[in-house]
Amino acid sequence: MTHREELTARLTAKPAKSACAYADAVTAESRESNWFYQYLDDFAALLCHKNSLVRNRAISILAANARWDAENRYDTLMDAFLSHVTDEKPITSRQCIQALPEIAAAKPGLIPQIRATLENADLSGYRDSMRPLILKDIMSALQKMAELEK
Repeated sequence: MTHREELTARLTAKPAKSACAYADAVTAESRESNWFYQYLDDFAALLCHKNSLVRNRAISILAANARWDAENRYDTLMDAFLSHVTDEKPITSRQCIQALPEIAAAKPGLIPQIRATLENADLSGYRDSMRPLILKDIMSALQKMAELEK
């Protein structure tokens, strides 16, 4: 098994607890070094995974790796990433929205696209109990990005 295959297998493994712990370690390491940036396409592919927990892991890892993107690969990745602002699972939506300020800090050129997506997000598909939480996340992310632009 190649390192790439092992990485994907560990992030999609069951039990979810070990996969989550591994994703947390990858995310933490990605904030410190660019070692995992070489696997950006593999993480991006996990955004389409049927399991929302896997999508959550990919979102966190991708946000942490934005700081290493000297090649502007996030310019093409953002449409797929931003589609999770209104993910079918509200927890994934929240994870995505909460990760956006980290990407915005690393890639300020993406702020207009991120802002437009957040401002135009249709939350009508979520239960009444979830909508206020998601809206609060959106407002917080927008505020953090406004501070970045100062």
